[in-house]
Amino acid sequence: MRLLYSNHEAGKTGENLAAEELRRQGYVILARRYRTRFGEIDIVAQDDETLVFVEVKARRTDRYGSAAESVTDWKQRRIAAMALDYLGWVGRLEDPCRFDVVAIDGLGTGDTRVKVIKEAFLAH
Repeated sequence: MRLLYSNHEAGKTGENLAAEELRRQGYVILARRYRTRFGEIDIVAQDDETLVFVEVKARRTDRYGSAAESVTDWKQRRIAAMALDYLGWVGRLEDPCRFDVVAIDGLGTGDTRVKVIKEAFLAH
């Protein structure tokens, strides 16, 4: 059994684990890998009446910090810009929304931990 992933494989595996966990918690997945002019939103979901923009971060080891720690201020600003682009495109600028992070640590090690962090950050 191969335990190491390429970055692409790790990303796909992480997004699949994240979507599975979000569904388990009652989210409805609206889009995955939604491309905007600013980049790509990992997951767009609905949680009750709230539109949720989800950043998925997966790490094999904590050598460079945890998965949650890798969502920098720069990345948060970019996600907020992508979310605004999405909201305008789908005509939902007035809808409540939030930013969640799904942090996956230990990916591919046999000790994979998936954590959904609701309201992980605010738009800048």
